[in-house]
Amino acid sequence: MSTSQYFIGIDLGTTHCVLSYCPIGVDEPQVNVFAVPQLIAQGQVDSLNQLPSFLYQAHDSEMASGTNTLPWSHSTSNTLVGSIARNMGNKTPMRLVASAKSWLCHGGVDRRSAFLPQGSDDEVQKVSPLKATQLYLEHLMAAWDHQYQDAPLREQQVTITIPASFDPAAKELTAEAARNAGFQNVTLLEEPQAALYSWIDSNSAAWREQVELGDLVLVVDIGGGTTDLSLVSVTEQNGNLALERIAVGEHILLGGDNMDLALAYRLKMNLAQQGKQLQPWQVQAMAHLCRDAKEALLNDRTLTSVPIVVPSRGSKLLGSTLKTELTQQDVEQTLLEGFFPTVTVNEHPVQSARSALTQLGLPYAQDAGITRHIAAFLSRQSQQNDSSFIKPTKVLFNGGVLKSELISERLLGIINSWLTQEHNEKTQALTGVDLDLAVARGASYYGFVRHNMENNNSGVRIRGGIANSYYVGIESAMPAIPGMAPPMEAICVAPFGMEEGSHVELSSQEFGLVIGQPVQFQFYGSTIRREDVVGTHLDYWAPEELEELPEIHVTLDAKEGRNVGDVVVVNLAATITEIGTLELEAIAKDNGQKWLVEFSVRQQ
Repeated sequence: MSTSQYFIGIDLGTTHCVLSYCPIGVDEPQVNVFAVPQLIAQGQVDSLNQLPSFLYQAHDSEMASGTNTLPWSHSTSNTLVGSIARNMGNKTPMRLVASAKSWLCHGGVDRRSAFLPQGSDDEVQKVSPLKATQLYLEHLMAAWDHQYQDAPLREQQVTITIPASFDPAAKELTAEAARNAGFQNVTLLEEPQAALYSWIDSNSAAWREQVELGDLVLVVDIGGGTTDLSLVSVTEQNGNLALERIAVGEHILLGGDNMDLALAYRLKMNLAQQGKQLQPWQVQAMAHLCRDAKEALLNDRTLTSVPIVVPSRGSKLLGSTLKTELTQQDVEQTLLEGFFPTVTVNEHPVQSARSALTQLGLPYAQDAGITRHIAAFLSRQSQQNDSSFIKPTKVLFNGGVLKSELISERLLGIINSWLTQEHNEKTQALTGVDLDLAVARGASYYGFVRHNMENNNSGVRIRGGIANSYYVGIESAMPAIPGMAPPMEAICVAPFGMEEGSHVELSSQEFGLVIGQPVQFQFYGSTIRREDVVGTHLDYWAPEELEELPEIHVTLDAKEGRNVGDVVVVNLAATITEIGTLELEAIAKDNGQKWLVEFSVRQQ
């Protein structure tokens, strides 16, 4: 701690990474954004507030000698990160790694296995989601260290943001990527909380003028890859207004990337009507081009269209370079009607019948209607207060998608239509944040606040703890029945809101632990059962109450005095670490031997 000079905040986003910093030892927070040097083209380096979260595996023939070096390195690696990766990937998407963050939380794959870019040719070098995340962090570290040589990033107090809906394995993998990159002092923080911290910092003491006791703030964070929802209650502590995160939504893989692809398919259909057919790789490339065109059209409503040049692999394929355009009408109809449809609060996401065979890929949300997902989230929380849906009194928008007034006003209007239909006052949007930079800025401000409060100084800290209740599955003891597996029961090992640094023991409950041979642990999470305490035993639950998390496959050591296959009588204990990850221990009743169950990727 004594060597740290800054509180660092890192928004490790699906489409962009941002680094902010705040000096340690100042009376008032001084949060700044670090402009990250990066290649924007061959031989061209620029410093930008955002580092695009893209990695490109260039072919030797694509790179001229000496054009891929950075100010702090003389190496000539063809693994490119940042703006140049995104730009080159627009033309050759099969060499581009994108959405590594989404893959990092996908329990259906081995996230340490090198398989990205998925579906690319064998000659393209592959990386794992874990490695790609590490490479983004390494770039940030090298760029910072080059400018602040007397304050190496690894020695600073670093807060890395994650979606509130990340499960324990995804949290642990994010922390592992940071350790692999060389970070020493890391804390994890939910992105919606970080956005709220940034709002507090931006408004200084005046934040209390925008909210009042009893307000319920809905945080809607729509980024490149995910939609993240949280509810924060305005409470009172020692006579002052305080904030408490009381609910989070499910992990929804739905965001700006989906919108870019939808625009690309719209243009594909337009071209098809002209008799021009595109191959799948061209549609993917066009989606990347639509991203920039969409942002230009949303940011400048006076633009009527932006030209799109569809990449080709030679004249034999298309006859000549193919051009089209993305119009304001394309953007408004596709985004508003497709992703922000006007619905009632009772209209929730639709799950359609799926094909028996599907490509192995990310578990994207089936229903693209973000308004339906918000309606479902608010309705689920009503189980706590016996109303049709919980009514937010304020809304905080975050994420690049909501920079557009067209979209944010549409979304606010739909939420207000739900409220007025039930004779409630309209909600208001909280103002004063930069939606691209808020999460990173809020993360470093959080470091400042946390440090102040640990040293008995004033500060506004959002209370919350873990965003889910977590349960471990227990196989029921019952006679064998042909064709039927023993039903699973569930024991709460970490209740909703359990704070970082806390430890709980289930000392009154005993379980049998199989050691020395391959076993699996089944875990569950719940954003709904917020009243359960440590040790709560469930022998039945409704499908919507618990979400089944990826199984953990492991072989627990047969420790000294034990034999392979022994069933050891154990108690369970859970710890929420200081960085926010969950650890589960099994402790032998007879001699205190301990087995740690790590929330890691699935071991096959």
